[in-house]
Amino acid sequence: MSSAATGFELLPAIDLRGGRVVRLREGDFARETAYGDDPVAVARAFVTAGAEAIHLVDLDGARAGRPVQLGAFARVVQAVGPAVGCEVAGGLRTEADVAAALAAGATRTVVGTAALRDPAMVGRLVGRHGAARVVVALDVRDGLAVGEGWRRRAAGRSVAPVLRGLYAVGVRTFEVTAIARDGGLAGPDLELVRALVTVTDARIVASGGIRSVDDLRALRSAGAGGAIVGRALYEGRLDLAAAIAALRAG
Repeated sequence: MSSAATGFELLPAIDLRGGRVVRLREGDFARETAYGDDPVAVARAFVTAGAEAIHLVDLDGARAGRPVQLGAFARVVQAVGPAVGCEVAGGLRTEADVAAALAAGATRTVVGTAALRDPAMVGRLVGRHGAARVVVALDVRDGLAVGEGWRRRAAGRSVAPVLRGLYAVGVRTFEVTAIARDGGLAGPDLELVRALVTVTDARIVASGGIRSVDDLRALRSAGAGGAIVGRALYEGRLDLAAAIAALRAG
């Protein structure tokens, strides 16, 4: 799932809850904005704009602790075709869950809460499926990697040692969400990215607060290998085709 945008992967996000395409503010299910009820149409629009990969999030699965939206995601995968990679996140807590997501057509799977709880399982997943198909999501609040990041009082651990430990079991891509900025359109957490890119040589994909091409360029300059973008696209603040063109231009 590499990008032609000078090695910087730009992933438009489709978050599903109850069959609707939504975005949350700071991961809070009570602060939801709905943008439509046809994820296939949204995915096709992203592909028309030039997307080479799409980030699919099962919000129902994240709360349930098991995949819920794999059927919908399989329809998205079928609609966009093999040339566009689709990664699946949300509710992947077991080795069987990851296998099911891959069987549904996911190019890459994203493990979050389970990675914090059971790094050894993630190591087994990487060994079985390869580091290109298993990445880890780290939701970060106040410097702590937290599981079930939508819970404001969720326990957490210092993010750098967590990242280092997961790198040791084979993880080579981390998708890092700055929870306080997620959905807020206030700009990305560049300091967090700059800190994490020095911990290992793993690839850091940033999420949270991105609102403009300038933000994407700033993330790339900070060392990020990519970015996940949601609300800015849905609210028309960031044009995906223009962003891809601008990143390719330098």
